[in-house]
Amino acid sequence: MISLPKKPFEIIRTLKKSGFACYAVGGSVRDLLMGKETHGWDFTTNATPEEILQVFPDSFYDNTFGTVGVKIRKPSASQTTADEPKIEDIYEITTYRSEEGYSDHRHPDKITWGTSLQEDLSRRDFTINAIASDGESLVDPYNGQKDIQDSLIRAVRNADERFREDSLRMLRAVRFAARFGFSIESDTAAAITRHAHAIVQISAERIRDEFLRIITADHAHDAILVLKNLGLLHYVLPELETAFTVPQKSPKRHHVFDVGTHSVQALKHCPSDDPIIRLATLIHDLGKVRTFNKNTDGVITFYNHEIVSTHIAKNVAKRFRLSKKQADLLIMLVRWHQFSVDERQTDSALRRFIRRVGLENLSKILALRIGDRLGGGATETSWRLELFKKRLAEVQTQPFSVKDLKIDGHDVMNILALTPGPIIGQILDTLFEEVEDGTLQNEREALLARMRMLMPQDKDGSGDKR
Repeated sequence: MISLPKKPFEIIRTLKKSGFACYAVGGSVRDLLMGKETHGWDFTTNATPEEILQVFPDSFYDNTFGTVGVKIRKPSASQTTADEPKIEDIYEITTYRSEEGYSDHRHPDKITWGTSLQEDLSRRDFTINAIASDGESLVDPYNGQKDIQDSLIRAVRNADERFREDSLRMLRAVRFAARFGFSIESDTAAAITRHAHAIVQISAERIRDEFLRIITADHAHDAILVLKNLGLLHYVLPELETAFTVPQKSPKRHHVFDVGTHSVQALKHCPSDDPIIRLATLIHDLGKVRTFNKNTDGVITFYNHEIVSTHIAKNVAKRFRLSKKQADLLIMLVRWHQFSVDERQTDSALRRFIRRVGLENLSKILALRIGDRLGGGATETSWRLELFKKRLAEVQTQPFSVKDLKIDGHDVMNILALTPGPIIGQILDTLFEEVEDGTLQNEREALLARMRMLMPQDKDGSGDKR
């Protein structure tokens, strides 16, 4: 027995008053049993979609799966009586159903409205998601509560059938394990191994969404190893699978892990929860597979591995169908992850680095570096890295382009009595170069004085004196 929150319980009570059965089901009940915050309540009922629409007029039905969306509204304190309350959530109510045929390995070919809760729960993916409650009783025909207590992900009934019905469930099993720190029950794991090849039947977008959820989960590093052991990594990210065969430990190298293990450890220690930063952290060194070289002294090198890794990042972005913004960030992080923190770098070199990665991305590439260091057996930081971060902050107070100068083209034309032309840009470029080199202060009077010294002798071309 569990106590349902007020609004979900009101949904159940309203349907019951209309003569229908209704239960909260799936992840919402699971999370409540585990003492976790839950979002997006789901319900199942013997009412048809048309009957649900009659009970809840402020709802919608636009799919073939028997799911009606009920708008949950929340009046605001400033709302007038004429205002319609703001929608704060959508609760989904689905008619009991049975399913037949899964020719696309994802969706049922035929859906039939069911007549019992037991029938509906039998089609669910995992036992921890096949628990229902109406606020008065708990229905758990497949011992999902025990699997929660035992920290197990177990398929409902026959695991082979569940994965034949929907191949994406294999990745979902790993995602739930990664999220909760659970293990995958042995028969379920064996079935995933048998059906791993079928994951290629799933759309790239679905695979991408599940994979990004996996690598942002609390136990993401363990989940990658689970994907590898179950045979799924071979189809989802084969470049990483190969990396486990490439050693790094040799004289003059600090790495203690092979490339694959290092990648997983880097993911484990990455301080960011942004999925693209975590993906970049996971794949940043995969170019080492192709650039591996071991000389006669046993020293291993990976010259220009970041260039090859960048090519891999482009392929991964295309395969996962990332948005342009996501792809650009992934590629940039991988391309420049090998940045130097040498204390002898000039301010100009630091500004070039900032321009390459983008001011808004500095914290992101530093998060990758922290994961990279810890994942290689080093400490989280070093005096060089701390000095590097300090200097990055300092050079940000200096101009990064001509537009940051304390004077502009109008000043040049007005003071030097020049008309628009290439000479204006040439003067500003010269001023910026001297400011960037530290030989000229970015102060208006200093810039104006130096500008007068740069006045062209010949004013009869473009940039004529007026």
